[in-house]
Amino acid sequence: MSIEYVRFQSAVPDERGQFKGVFGLVNNLARDGRLTAEQDRFRSENNAWYDAAYTDPSTVDRSVYDPAANPGATAWFKPSASHLIERVAGYLEILSAHDVDCRAVKSVDPGHVIYEDDVQIVVIPHAR
Repeated sequence: MSIEYVRFQSAVPDERGQFKGVFGLVNNLARDGRLTAEQDRFRSENNAWYDAAYTDPSTVDRSVYDPAANPGATAWFKPSASHLIERVAGYLEILSAHDVDCRAVKSVDPGHVIYEDDVQIVVIPHAR
């Protein structure tokens, strides 16, 4: 039986050809001062919740997101992460309010797995 992973990412690649993830997209809006006070409060509270709810892969392996060691590394939720996936809706609402297109992408084989835990994998995507 194949596991279908899910990732929430930009609809178009950035200047490096990467599809930025949902959290990075919202954090960029915050960094640019574009969020309302309510949106920034949501972002701050939920970022803290996510930080407490699951492991940041870079705290286990510092090279996991290193572009030289693992070019294009991206994180994907496992289906077992439903409690994490549920909260993504608020981030998607913020992006929609700012006309930032973000979509759910699903795959049974998103790439070469370089990190895995109970709720996520980090992969180097297959060549396009």
